[in-house]
Amino acid sequence: MLLIPAIDLRGGCCVRLLQGRFDAETVYARDPAEVLDRYLALGARRIHVVDLDGARDGSQGNREAIERLVARAGAEAIQVGGGVRSREVADALLRLGVARVVVGSVAVTAPDEVAAWLHELGTERVVLAFDVRLDEGGTPLLATHGWERQTGTSLWDAVDRYLPAGLRHVLCTDVARDGALSGPNLDLYAECVRRYSNVAWQASGGVSTSDDLHALAKTGVAAVISGRALLESRLNAQDLVPFLPAA
Repeated sequence: MLLIPAIDLRGGCCVRLLQGRFDAETVYARDPAEVLDRYLALGARRIHVVDLDGARDGSQGNREAIERLVARAGAEAIQVGGGVRSREVADALLRLGVARVVVGSVAVTAPDEVAAWLHELGTERVVLAFDVRLDEGGTPLLATHGWERQTGTSLWDAVDRYLPAGLRHVLCTDVARDGALSGPNLDLYAECVRRYSNVAWQASGGVSTSDDLHALAKTGVAAVISGRALLESRLNAQDLVPFLPAA
């Protein structure tokens, strides 16, 4: 399992939101390049960058910051999501040298269009991001538009829709655990892998200790994304070695 450190951008700064709430923001660095350098020094070979402004309203206000991060990290080191709602935006990010574009809300609202992107851009270049909240029965239901809109579509129905298009990479975030340091939803990710073993799952939300990383690895997910635990140095360098091949 690969550890992918996260850098969330809002107004050009590196921030974290609690459970996706824009009124619960913590600013960790005015210059996100400082955070990137720290992650690269740890041995990270892939970085997850989220344009929170884009996720909320579709704007591309953090494009300059993303360009600087891509130039600093080198080609094919960064995957970018947040506001990727058109083929033109996806193309522009890939031309910058982004390894993969992460497609969220539009993957739910326009599945036929995004299925075509998988064919046209390549299944290795596109990650579908499905953010979920569990209902009373434990079914993961999708949330969109910066987690501000809740749908009645299940994660399973969404994945099934894309399998004929060759879906390869899925990032699944348990919204209730994002930024909460409450531990990852191991049952959810184990079920994801059980149902779709050919999908390379990226888990997100809740990681706070090295035990969480080892437990997630046992579920069979391909990668885990961590933001707050790394930003607050809750994971030391030695804890990370098994999950950072370049360390």
